[in-house]
Amino acid sequence: MNATELRDKTPDQLRDELASLKKEAFNLRFQQATGQLENTARMRSVRRDAARVKTILNEKAATAASEE
Repeated sequence: MNATELRDKTPDQLRDELASLKKEAFNLRFQQATGQLENTARMRSVRRDAARVKTILNEKAATAASEE
């Protein structure tokens, strides 16, 4: 997932994406705790994707606030 794809989405879509990433991060942490996690690099990418979504949400909120 890259930032240009995310910037094309609406804030509601981004919030949905963030919720799904948080669920996935929880499931990955659970798998790691039980020793079932196979792809450990996936945790890092999910964390970074969530941060990317949050950044773009903040950018959109700042843009909307400055326009008013």
